[in-house]
Amino acid sequence: MRFSGTTNYIATPDLTVAVNAAIVLERPLLIKGEPGTGKTVLAEEIAAALDAPLITWHVKSTTKAQQGLYEYDAVSRLRDSQLGDARVSDIGNYIRRGKLWEAFTASKRPVLLIDEIDKADIEFPNDLLLELDRMEFHVYETGETIRAAVRPVIIITSNNEKELPDAFLRRCFFHYIRFPDAETMAAIVEVHFPDIKRRLVEDALRIFFDIREVPGLKKKPSTSELLDWLKLLLNEDIDPDMLRETNPKKLIPPLAGALLKNEGDVHLLERLAFLTRREGR
Repeated sequence: MRFSGTTNYIATPDLTVAVNAAIVLERPLLIKGEPGTGKTVLAEEIAAALDAPLITWHVKSTTKAQQGLYEYDAVSRLRDSQLGDARVSDIGNYIRRGKLWEAFTASKRPVLLIDEIDKADIEFPNDLLLELDRMEFHVYETGETIRAAVRPVIIITSNNEKELPDAFLRRCFFHYIRFPDAETMAAIVEVHFPDIKRRLVEDALRIFFDIREVPGLKKKPSTSELLDWLKLLLNEDIDPDMLRETNPKKLIPPLAGALLKNEGDVHLLERLAFLTRREGR
């Protein structure tokens, strides 16, 4: 099992090394990076490249580790017992399997994505330590033990919203996805828009990276937002000359709403445009 990227995903050499190291070590791969740098998509592409089933567990602020194992629906069992339903004789009818159970019992080695683990409570990662180490857990209601026949490839993503416990970090192989440089970004654009005009790409990338360098920006535009912007430019048939606009009154790029996602950043660029106009007088 080796990953070398796919036709739909540009994987840098260091990322490829990290993925394959985690597979060899049979440890979870913890991926960090700016939002929109392709962390979630990476798991999808690894599954496609390895011809493995993908099991996705999207973590929320209310998610508990137990939900990844299983949940016992005692309320439904009580209701059915009151209605005289014969299903109540088998408690297994009220056990809801979680994503880890699904991954452990898969007939083929799967890729398990635990997405945005830092959204959950700080105890969430620690509560999974034993299960991820031993690749098994006990179902107390039925008395059975669920063991993984083969260790799944585990990809864990984090947006750095909160620090993860040291005990959890020790059990992971870590990789930080650096924001793509202009050359890598051009290759990513080529994958998504193979027929796009080179001049449009060059001008769009120049504006994109210039915006990212603006001091004080609350949210820098990401890769996914660049792709959205290019899609809009193509859909509206924007002339590349519009991206080379030198008129100080038109310094904010067309369809900038795809790149700027809060009013503070829009106002910041408007103020910069105003200062540019004033200095140009």
